[in-house]
Amino acid sequence: MLTYNSYLTPRSLPEALNVLISAKGSVVRLIAGGTDILPWARQGRAGDVHLDTLIDISSLSELRGVTLRDGTLHIGAATPIADFIRNPLLREHAPVLSRCAVWFADDQIRAQATVGGNLVNASPAGDSQPALLLHDCRATLSTLQNQKLVERQMPLSEFILGPSKTACQPNEVLVKIEMDSLKGYGCAFEKVGHRRSLVISTVCLAVAVKINWSSKKIEDFRLAIGAVGPVPTRITEIEKFLVGKVPDGKLLRDAAQMVADYVRSRSRQEYRREVLVNFVERGAVEALSRAGISIERVAKELS
Repeated sequence: MLTYNSYLTPRSLPEALNVLISAKGSVVRLIAGGTDILPWARQGRAGDVHLDTLIDISSLSELRGVTLRDGTLHIGAATPIADFIRNPLLREHAPVLSRCAVWFADDQIRAQATVGGNLVNASPAGDSQPALLLHDCRATLSTLQNQKLVERQMPLSEFILGPSKTACQPNEVLVKIEMDSLKGYGCAFEKVGHRRSLVISTVCLAVAVKINWSSKKIEDFRLAIGAVGPVPTRITEIEKFLVGKVPDGKLLRDAAQMVADYVRSRSRQEYRREVLVNFVERGAVEALSRAGISIERVAKELS
């Protein structure tokens, strides 16, 4: 059972930060969507879990909203995952996240869970993380200094440090993310599981590709993987290998074989490698198809 002394609903970001800072030394948790608070309490913790203070920041206007300025998306940390499906701006400029969101839990959880919460939890199986890496996502953290809001920003690759570990300090709140628009890219998202959603990833992958139509070559290729190591990873080796080349089945097969060594998970390692190699090839074919180029996969040779 989860119990707490105080449940607070601050009306502004400065008020929330003041509560957070004044609670130094106490057992405090922030929630926005609140979908992971009970799983967190149960995971590896015998008996009851007691908090001094539970701070609900879901209603803070400073953490909401989606805007596009100069090719950069600005997304509030309390934005629900469901918005990546229903918001026209996000569907147009973040198509891979729209595909990722379809696989994310179910309708009720998507409507409640937030993009910021998914990042702060830093689960190795967090579905949104590989997709956000494709966008060169940056995390913005806020705190108070002399009662003035102070922000710092870092790449997502530096924000997530390991399982359940981030660069967010005890006196900070993740307030928003900024990321590049991928409008005009063909995108794909792959996730292993017996169901379309409500399954924790053992392998997930996001792909985005842009074609130079004058040369028919790959102008930009972005690939990120998750759930196969402690943190999500951009596979720059494959990205560099494919850029500037005319795509065909053999090229994609050769690229896919390069990914096997990136599996760092100790659990079911060979299985994850096989799935990941297949996902890279299949995801690249799907992304190219959505970009306007149809590629036939090369048949697997029998040994």
